Amino acid sequence: MMNIAIFCSGNGSNFQAIVDASKSGLFDANIALMVCDSKKADAIERAASEEIKTLVLDIKDFDSKVSYEAEIIKALEKHNIDLICLAGYMRLLLPSFINKYKNRILNIHPALLPSFKGMHAIKDALSYGVKQTGVTVHFVNEDMDTGPIILQEPIIIEDSDTEKRLTAKIHELEHRLYPRCIKLFLEGKVKIEGRTVRILP
Repeated sequence: MMNIAIFCSGNGSNFQAIVDASKSGLFDANIALMVCDSKKADAIERAASEEIKTLVLDIKDFDSKVSYEAEIIKALEKHNIDLICLAGYMRLLLPSFINKYKNRILNIHPALLPSFKGMHAIKDALSYGVKQTGVTVHFVNEDMDTGPIILQEPIIIEDSDTEKRLTAKIHELEHRLYPRCIKLFLEGKVKIEGRTVRILP
């Protein structure tokens, strides 16, 4: 059975969706660790209620990002982590970290990449006036929101959509799509060919 670490910074709703999917039997894996970079994050309470071990580190307590990530790596190695899922983790990983876990780090983004990269994707999509947006799950590489795409699913933007309403629809989709991608990865059905991800039968 593979061991998963989930990285969070805030509410942890995608963390909860992954945990719930695992508990329901959607995929066979052990959620071994939750890593969080904010001591005030609601995700910490979620992990505690699920009896999942947590590592909460504030980068301000370290003299460099290298030493900060070295402490995370130490915990990942201790728990024999096979897959890392970024779930609202608002910090870019160093290339050295990404290379160490190459093709074993997933991220979820609230837009149809390559459109609307970055932290304000939902607001940016509304401001731009696009007719649809969506959710992307992708592998993490050294550049922000540019890794090979595993799955995407669109959402039609309605004239009545506010940022709050669209955010709620995005979150609902994220909570379905991310566990599906994790299941595919764990079952060995995800194959990377250059920039393209093939989903095997």
